[in-house]
Amino acid sequence: MRNLTFDSTNLSETEEFLNRNYTSMQIGNVGRRAAETHVRRDLLGPVSLDRLHLAFDMAYDAAPLHKICLVSVYTGAVEENYHDVGPDTFLPGETGLLTPHDLPFSGVIRSARYDITMFDPARLDRVAARGGEPVRLTGHRPLDAAAGERLTAVIKHLQQIAAGPEFAADSLVAGTAADYLAATVLATMPTTALADPTATDRRDAHPDTVRRAIAYLETHLREDIALADVAAAAFVTPRALQLAFRKHLDTTPLQYLQRLRLHAVHEQLITAGPGTGRTVAAIAREWGFAHAGRFALAYRKLYGRSPSATLRG
Repeated sequence: MRNLTFDSTNLSETEEFLNRNYTSMQIGNVGRRAAETHVRRDLLGPVSLDRLHLAFDMAYDAAPLHKICLVSVYTGAVEENYHDVGPDTFLPGETGLLTPHDLPFSGVIRSARYDITMFDPARLDRVAARGGEPVRLTGHRPLDAAAGERLTAVIKHLQQIAAGPEFAADSLVAGTAADYLAATVLATMPTTALADPTATDRRDAHPDTVRRAIAYLETHLREDIALADVAAAAFVTPRALQLAFRKHLDTTPLQYLQRLRLHAVHEQLITAGPGTGRTVAAIAREWGFAHAGRFALAYRKLYGRSPSATLRG
């Protein structure tokens, strides 16, 4: 896949485009309007963020996508036929799972402006890091209204990052953003992910676990690190790792990783100083911080001053 745009009023051209860039499908115009179609795709590493406008009613019958496919509707409606519960309709302001990744799907787009956000289902396993069977979504709607708003906000945030090519091309930023999206899906959608630590996890949550994990984090700061990677380096399960950090440091492994990266930015800001031509944004981006406002807040909370003040000396 790649960044792309598509505009057409020809139904056959649209069907060919959808088959080439999504999955095998057949489409039809079930209304009287011209088949006006506009699509824009931005890529953020392993995540594709598509914005679509179909100014007609398009029926579709499609093969499995093999991707987690989230839909967010702004105007019109998206009617989907779910194998387990039957038909359901997404209306403006709603976000959810368009289709299970491994099942064929069908429905009708009712003259809609909507987004489709897709990523590999394995990303859920990477973030959940529970072992055993792959994580599955057990429903197509968020847990509640607040969860839906949170999921929608994260998708919009990723769209902003992807729109800046300097961020989208950065593998650390893109990997962190993809994990952020997967973690949000796990937190806002019904899934099979296990949350509670076992007795073995509690036994393994000792200071040696924390020391091994910190040693790994300090030597892999510039890499796209998942919780499972840190747990494997510490020879414990992800749940035991999380419990150990909470018990001994009152934080999480990934929050600790963020603190290490903030420290790395801090050191580079001091070294760069005024007159070197280096910017706060460029240095922050090197360490995986794509959102300038959130980075600045985290930096000020840790160091008591703005990153620009540090750069000025």
